[in-house]
Amino acid sequence: MINKIAASVQEALVGIADGATVLIGGFGTAGIPNELIAGLIEQGARELTVVNNNAGNGDTGLAALLKTGRVRKIICSFPRQADSQVFDALYRSGQIELELVPQGNLAERLRAAGAGVGAFFTPTGYGTELALQADGTPKETRVIDGKSYVLEYPIHGDVALIKAEAGDRWGNLVYRKAARNFGPVMATAARRTIATVHEIVELGQLDPEAVVTPGIHVTQLVKIDRLATQAGGFKQAA
Repeated sequence: MINKIAASVQEALVGIADGATVLIGGFGTAGIPNELIAGLIEQGARELTVVNNNAGNGDTGLAALLKTGRVRKIICSFPRQADSQVFDALYRSGQIELELVPQGNLAERLRAAGAGVGAFFTPTGYGTELALQADGTPKETRVIDGKSYVLEYPIHGDVALIKAEAGDRWGNLVYRKAARNFGPVMATAARRTIATVHEIVELGQLDPEAVVTPGIHVTQLVKIDRLATQAGGFKQAA
């Protein structure tokens, strides 16, 4: 019998290795899997590469993970905002590497990983510093129908940590409004996907037309109490 429900966050996160590439869902403060991030901090993996739209807010969630010093590199599209002081301090002191990726390119690089696309050409970033590789050498470019493009490669994850609204024991997921953001593409781009949900329903209760992430892309899911999450803490639901 297929049953992807984990008994705890700790159980779901077992086996995340040092040096892993971790895709973390969220857009600003919407849809961040805070309970899984807290569990990853407790789990102790080091030298991580983290992929997220942002680089953390305040001192919680992703910022708390960065503060541990266990993230070697972050790949994101919006690293600095008014409360990104943790990332800012780490970056200015040379303690973290940044790969800046335009938001649309970030989504497409993740989608390409899930779709099995080897690489793609995009006009976004052409002629700017974003068209340079980390060592300063230019990325491959091409003119197609008179328009200039730059070559970008997929972003594959060892594990994706995402937040959904509800799921079933097969791992099928539905999301709540803007909390959907990067979750679906990250789930397809990772070898292993772990999701938190606020509700676990019986098989057949989710409308197939409403399922955004099919269970084939989900490894495990953990039920999290909604009220505790809204209060700023977290409590695994019974």
